[in-house]
Amino acid sequence: MGSWYHPWAAALRIARRDAWRAKGRSALVLAMIALPIVGVSAADLTFRSSELSADQRLTRQIGAADARISPSGLDGPVLQHPDGEHFAPVGGYEKYRPGKEKAQPLTSALPAGAKAAADTTGHIKVRTTHGLLQSDLRELDVHDPLTRGLFTLDRGRLPRGPGEVIATQAFLDASGLHVGSAVSMRGATAPYRIVGAYELPSKLKNTELLALPGTLFAPLEAALRAEGGSGLPGSTTTSYLVSVGGGEGFTWNMTKEANAKGALVLSRAVALHPPADSEVPLFKEQRKAQYEPVSGGGEVTEKAVLATVVGLAMLEICLLAGPAFAVGARRSRRQLGLVGANGGNRRHVRSVVLSGGLVIGAVAAVSGTALGVALTIGLRPVLEEQLGVRFGGFVIRPLELLGIALLAVLTGLLAAVAPAVTASRQTVLASLTGRRGIRRANRVLPVLGLLAVLGGAAIAVYGTGYRVSPNVVAGGSALAELGIVALTPVLVGVFGRLGGLLPLAPRLALRDAVRNRGRTAPAVAAVLAAVAGTVAVSTYQHSQDVQARHEYTAELPAGSGYLLADSDLGRKEVPALREALAKDLPLGVRADVDRLVAGNPNCARGSTDPGCGRVTLITPKEARCPLWEAANGPASFTPDQARTLRQDPRCATPKHRAQLDTVVADEKLLAVLAVTDPGSAAALKDGRAVSFDGRNVKDGKVTLRLVTDEAAADQATAQHAELPGQDKVLTVHQAPASAEGWGFTLVVPPAAAKAAGLATAPAGSYFSLDGKAPSERRQRLEGDIDRLGADAHFTIEEGYQGQSSLGVLALSVFAGLVTIGAAGIATGLAQADSEADLKTLAAVGAAPRVRRALSGFQCGVVALMGVVLGSAAGILPAVGLRLTQEREQERLVRHGIEMGYATLRDTELYVPIAVPWETLAGLLVLVPLGAALLAALVTKSSGALARRAAG
Repeated sequence: MGSWYHPWAAALRIARRDAWRAKGRSALVLAMIALPIVGVSAADLTFRSSELSADQRLTRQIGAADARISPSGLDGPVLQHPDGEHFAPVGGYEKYRPGKEKAQPLTSALPAGAKAAADTTGHIKVRTTHGLLQSDLRELDVHDPLTRGLFTLDRGRLPRGPGEVIATQAFLDASGLHVGSAVSMRGATAPYRIVGAYELPSKLKNTELLALPGTLFAPLEAALRAEGGSGLPGSTTTSYLVSVGGGEGFTWNMTKEANAKGALVLSRAVALHPPADSEVPLFKEQRKAQYEPVSGGGEVTEKAVLATVVGLAMLEICLLAGPAFAVGARRSRRQLGLVGANGGNRRHVRSVVLSGGLVIGAVAAVSGTALGVALTIGLRPVLEEQLGVRFGGFVIRPLELLGIALLAVLTGLLAAVAPAVTASRQTVLASLTGRRGIRRANRVLPVLGLLAVLGGAAIAVYGTGYRVSPNVVAGGSALAELGIVALTPVLVGVFGRLGGLLPLAPRLALRDAVRNRGRTAPAVAAVLAAVAGTVAVSTYQHSQDVQARHEYTAELPAGSGYLLADSDLGRKEVPALREALAKDLPLGVRADVDRLVAGNPNCARGSTDPGCGRVTLITPKEARCPLWEAANGPASFTPDQARTLRQDPRCATPKHRAQLDTVVADEKLLAVLAVTDPGSAAALKDGRAVSFDGRNVKDGKVTLRLVTDEAAADQATAQHAELPGQDKVLTVHQAPASAEGWGFTLVVPPAAAKAAGLATAPAGSYFSLDGKAPSERRQRLEGDIDRLGADAHFTIEEGYQGQSSLGVLALSVFAGLVTIGAAGIATGLAQADSEADLKTLAAVGAAPRVRRALSGFQCGVVALMGVVLGSAAGILPAVGLRLTQEREQERLVRHGIEMGYATLRDTELYVPIAVPWETLAGLLVLVPLGAALLAALVTKSSGALARRAAG
């Protein structure tokens, strides 16, 4: 045991002493290794703590009840998945016909003798200190024991009767209100008092108001109808929390009985102990696989990004920390020589240097893991707020943290390998005298490096296939980067051929770097690693930005916008809204638009209440898409037939969608839409409608159908029959195909609407700006809308603005800082080895300016070579990630085509690989310049004469 223990014990003592002496260098390496460990350990703790057990998740969904019974939204019996989320009508959707069976009330699905608590939800805009806020509303008997676990009361008390509500903290933050404030819903006749604040543990960001049953929706519905409206905007949904008693809970047989009455059940007993697949009727009619979680667009790419970032980060740490250990080894040459002079062999010298990596790695492991745990505990409330979910508990997996800590030790050890091997090759005489010695270049290493570059690139490209693990992309990228590192000495020699083109000082610096490749290569590798990370992040982000710009679909021409009332409640304020718009914004053209209405003009858009209706633009039968006219939709055709029909012009989907596809307006609207067709403007002036979709026009006319019986209309739609209603035929002018309608299909002039007997209601205005609307004027308009209490919104089309992700921004900043740090390490390594040269210059009378200039150019040349090589190395992982993204999108498109919902436009994939030339140019200039200035500043202006070692 003593044959290996005592030498390593001595080596560890020497390493600990050296680390303590060189506190600055040790702190730098410690920080580089520990920082990722802090992040990884904190991420592991956060992820594990945010994972909820099945019982915790169910408690947040159904409280203390045995089950939650919810409506399926279908008219007949259903078959459901044991998870309570997925379901299908009996016989499948192909045979399902709405209205064929009468829907049973949800209460019929409640088991006999069961205790139940109704949970009703809806939404409406609420008046706040800032204006109007879209918020969820909820009625629930919060005093019922079944609701325990659904919410957490933070402060205040629970509501006790009418006129009292409690609010989520998210609502209070967004509204500017507080416990004790009065709050009123838009249209309500009386305010409610906020008596408490609560939170939903899994939905911390939900804005919600909660009241006792019967105290919120019924009074609000009555008040809205009293004003002449159609009631609550949007329907309310009621589900029931159910307790059946007994030890078995809500069983699978009970669930199937509720399914037979059209209800869905989320059962605690079924979720915790799901039935066998053979006992699930849904799986007998449809494949279970189609209900399995499908990786959404981006999941594979996210895994590839994560694997690549983690892999390259660890490689980058090794390449950055390695030169720092090399600096220590160079400064400790005499000490290492003494080890050899006292009987130590190369193995002992290597153990001293390796022990330095082991000591710092161990300290980084302990400090990084401890700091990660402390940060997670201290920042737990912040993390929960960011994730929007309360943790189920603080979960620590000791084995995972131990693995993370061992990763830090391994990183420190690997970073010290190359310096240890280099130091052990020095002879005792060379170490004691400070001589550099002469060592022939390794001819095998460049060949291995070239093979690694080619092999790594091939592996990374192969790894972009969807069926291959994303880790392959990271492995290939890391192997290629290691290959470039291995080629560094040869590439440094190639750079040396450019020396004749440079002035004296940089030429001397370049030649010195080439002659001392053993010192230059590690420094170049340090900068290379940092720049590669920066370039990889920048290229990936820039490519995504270019793709997003290409895929962006403008809502209107740039500099145009609209102000529209959101519901019938805002209809009465439209004239005042138009005046505020003209007063607050610099308008070029304002086009006032109305909407066509059928039945009660006070009905909201899309309302299905009795007396309400709609005006529908009828497409002639011969121009309708067969995919949607067939009895079973796309399922009525073979995949090849469906694929062919999707390319049929009749099945083309519009590129743009407007808030209102059919409007009543004059020729000013065309000016806002930048439609320059003189025939269209003339038609509107003459009282003729203008069509932007030729499929709706037959013999120069279009048909508008007034549908006033929504129930009959829904039944006709389900049976693919003609909608019942009264037809109005209008003569139209068909705009040319070059005229972009921006989602409008038909523009009817007021005169034509009046002549046809069509009723209208004010909707709002479209406008174009005269110049730009600064933020102050927009805020002024928002303030006027709030003061009016109008249920309206406005939008200004500004074109693609670019999406900057906070995470990518943080990565970019971190990569930039690491690059600067790498330049500093390269500076320290170069100065540690060229100290004798600087002292010689001082001895022969060279001015301080000359010594600083030479030192600056030496480091600047090293940094420049690292930037050039790092830029090339950083492109590969970004290319691999983008190809991974492209393969994944292609798979999703193919799946969409097979399932019948992908359109022709979906097949036009655009996943570019765009190089951020501005970033590369900045790196080529700033990093070498910064390294040169840093070296010049830290170079001593005077130095004592030192004996120059020969060789």
